[in-house]
Amino acid sequence: MKKLFGVLLILLMVHTANAQQAGGFRFQMDLGTAVPKDGGIGALINLEPQILLKDNLAVGLRFGVAGLAKDVTYYSIPEDYDGEIAANASITGTMNYYFNKGNSRVAPYIGAGFGYFALSNIDIEEEDIDADEVGDLEASFAWAPMVRAGVELGKFRIGAEYNFVPKSDLQDVGGTVIGEAINEYFGFTLGFFVGGGKWGR
Repeated sequence: MKKLFGVLLILLMVHTANAQQAGGFRFQMDLGTAVPKDGGIGALINLEPQILLKDNLAVGLRFGVAGLAKDVTYYSIPEDYDGEIAANASITGTMNYYFNKGNSRVAPYIGAGFGYFALSNIDIEEEDIDADEVGDLEASFAWAPMVRAGVELGKFRIGAEYNFVPKSDLQDVGGTVIGEAINEYFGFTLGFFVGGGKWGR
């Protein structure tokens, strides 16, 4: 009798662990490349706790950091300049909808979010711009939306996202706006999640 009870308990645990269920909690981490809107390359990391409102609908809070080599436009010179790599941090409320059906372990998803981005300061690298006349791109903050899509394979995920972060003004030492920096970026991510069960049964 004890053996039978033990077997039933194990089967129940396996069944629960294998199914995404409403009310479940999950935590995901994504690593990837970040590509600024006008070119260049960078890297990103996202950490995101989520709660399943339904079996296929999750809400979360994404904590992200993206290191970008931003393009800088200097208004008085008809060229774009590369800035030093700068890290932008963000906190974004998110929602994901999953298109999982039946017993499939493959779950495509789409998602969106809206969050608060902290834009760190950068310096212009070009030597022909007088550092005494051009100030740093001051650290600033902005609200911005984000969209994403991807697929989860069991506990692993592949995704793409776009962050619509507004431009930042570049000011000289007197406070005059003399240029701008691009902050929008595309991300391609690989990651995994723990908790919440698995897709499929």
